Order: sequence, then C-alpha cells, then structure tokens
Amino acid sequence: MKVGFRKPSFKKSLKARTTGKIKRKIKKAVNPFYGKKGMGYIKNPKRAVKNKIYRKTTFGLSDIIKKFFK
Repeated sequence: MKVGFRKPSFKKSLKARTTGKIKRKIKKAVNPFYGKKGMGYIKNPKRAVKNKIYRKTTFGLSDIIKKFFK
C-alpha cells in the first residue's frame, strides 16, 4: 500500500472535472443508488476498504495547496 505523496495525473484530473452534469443525471435516473454515500461498501467491500486506507495514508498536490491557503 502506498504511503506519502501521490503523483499528480493531469489527464485524470481533467477527465474528472469535465464529466458532465447530463451524464450524472442519466446514471442517477437509471440507478437510484448512484452517488449515494456508502454504496461502495455494498457493491465491493474489499475495494472500499482499500480505497479508504489509501485516501488516509496518501496526500496529493491539491491537499498541500488547500493547507497552504487555508
């Protein structure tokens, strides 16, 4: 498991920021559980636990910037 600084991926960051409102609305209409808190534990508990540990043990560039300007 990785600990420490995450290498930024500008390609993934751009993709996450440009996913449209319409796409999310369509997913929400098809799947009523889409975007609800805690659904990861129901869908894939092993991955949800790993992701929670990863998010707590690593930090990214945006985390540093937020602390610096806070």
